[in-house]
Amino acid sequence: MKRPITLVTGQWADVPLSELAAKASSWGYDGLELATWGDHLDVFRASEDLDYCESQKEILKKNHLEVWAISCAIAGQLTLDPNNDTRSDAFAPANCSGDPEKKRDWAIRSVKASARAAHNMGVSVVTTLIGSSIWHLLYSFPPVSEKTIAAGFNQFAEVWNPILDIFDELNVRIALECHPTGIAYDIVTAERVLDMVDQRKVLGFNFDPSHLFWQYVDPALFIRTFSDRIYHAHMKDCCLQLNGRSSILSSHLNFGHPERGWDFRSPGHGEVDFEEIIRALNEIEYTGPLSVEWEDAGMDREYGAADARKFIEHLNFTPSERSFDAAFGK
Repeated sequence: MKRPITLVTGQWADVPLSELAAKASSWGYDGLELATWGDHLDVFRASEDLDYCESQKEILKKNHLEVWAISCAIAGQLTLDPNNDTRSDAFAPANCSGDPEKKRDWAIRSVKASARAAHNMGVSVVTTLIGSSIWHLLYSFPPVSEKTIAAGFNQFAEVWNPILDIFDELNVRIALECHPTGIAYDIVTAERVLDMVDQRKVLGFNFDPSHLFWQYVDPALFIRTFSDRIYHAHMKDCCLQLNGRSSILSSHLNFGHPERGWDFRSPGHGEVDFEEIIRALNEIEYTGPLSVEWEDAGMDREYGAADARKFIEHLNFTPSERSFDAAFGK
């Protein structure tokens, strides 16, 4: 069976769901990964109102689309982020602005509500970010003690075990996206995160090669390392553009700046080896969505979304059921 190709709606939160669904259908997508911001899915309402859930699904159905996952990435980020500057104010309701713990409380409630919303929508996976209280300590100068780092991972377990209890209760899986500014951002930290919650099966990963590639982490190796934990997959590209002047740390330059050391690209327009990724996904028998998270500051997004679906469709091959030389002796 071919995996469905879906579109993450987070980068389209300014477009009403009915309009975006029509566009996605015209581009050939099979479904949408509904973001829980904009009007695409109100998780607090969806966690309680079955009629609302049906109305959102009906919008998709009218456009021949389905939903296999919802995303609570923005709320998830605030569960562990220090939340102590204005950057995160826009992620939470206005009455949380300037109050780190109020933002965190809203975020935790929102992620828990996303489990109930997913259950009510008939969806088995919620994708998320989780933030980190120790990301700012990444470079060990002034020196950072292991005790300080351990405290950050302990905070993750303290905050997230009760969240995971809700997901377990509802038989909904949470797929963490390994992402810089998060507590898990590569294979080593991802393994540590799983250990911190005693390898609970409810927690797995939303594979996204774009965040791994520029860190020099092998995306296909990530898949093979966590072969039983890949609960969802994003398709997003990345390119390195180191010119001898800028560094991999991005030089405080915004996405799209020509001197950034790396940048996101629309699938097929960067340097990520998507064929090897598909082969790795085939090896682990992943049959879930290939969800295009379209981010490319140098390309029109409607052109990019349509082009990305065609690119992923071409690569979305199924593994062979027989050896290529099986007929040699016939």
